[in-house]
Amino acid sequence: MHIVVCIKQVPDSAQIRVHPVTNTIMRQGVPTIINPYDLFALEEALRLRDTYGGEVTVLTMGPPMAEDALRKTLGYGADRAVLLTDRYFAGSDTLATSFALSQAIAKVGETFGTPDIVFTGKQTIDGDTAQVGPGIAKRLDLMQLTYVAKIPSVDLDAREIKVERRCEGGTQMLKSRFPCLITMLEGTNEIRRGSLEDALYAARSQVLKWSAADAGIDDLTRCGLRGSPTVVKRVFAPTARAEKAALIDTPERNLRDLADELIAAILTRGPALEQELAFNGGQ
Repeated sequence: MHIVVCIKQVPDSAQIRVHPVTNTIMRQGVPTIINPYDLFALEEALRLRDTYGGEVTVLTMGPPMAEDALRKTLGYGADRAVLLTDRYFAGSDTLATSFALSQAIAKVGETFGTPDIVFTGKQTIDGDTAQVGPGIAKRLDLMQLTYVAKIPSVDLDAREIKVERRCEGGTQMLKSRFPCLITMLEGTNEIRRGSLEDALYAARSQVLKWSAADAGIDDLTRCGLRGSPTVVKRVFAPTARAEKAALIDTPERNLRDLADELIAAILTRGPALEQELAFNGGQ
């Protein structure tokens, strides 16, 4: 079984800066980490590899310094790492990113074997869109299994996988055939500590660096800023609220009295809400 894991090296969210002209994230001089959600995807891929056999290829698109993140994934136990890096990818939005990554995954398939599963985290902490994983699935015509919390079983003979997916109001149990794309939720597994053998392997292994041409990307107008229809009009920090929260004492009081007092306090602060509730019949 061949598994591809897409990760992203993201700026430390506490130190993110935004370019004043392009409104894109400035990565120079900002400490970076592996997107935390992607680590859960990587761990699940390694677990499947350890249980059923096969290989795990980790892929990322980013500047040359993203090699550090890929080398860390080798330290966790990944078999190989591919860095898709080219100046044509600068400023990519989710549409352009999913295009470049899908092309690179197709090239990985040609080079190392067609992937049975593509893993991503549910989203990244710098964009929070959760669009890249489904975008890759759409471009590669893969069945997409999003917000997966658990993988109960895999049947290699039938080429089927069962997953537990969280959704509004409960949990879904789904079965899909390979190939498929899975986006993993956070907290779904315990991320391993890499062994000494994995650390030595990561230190001596070569991270493959592919340009757009190496990945077989011919239409460069679909990459980077030129291929990104998303426009960030303005970036700003929310204005701090001057009004402070009110504290309601709770000792030795029943829940009904507390609820009545809370509702009264809310309606006092927002009289328009009381009028709207009255207009709707109190619903």
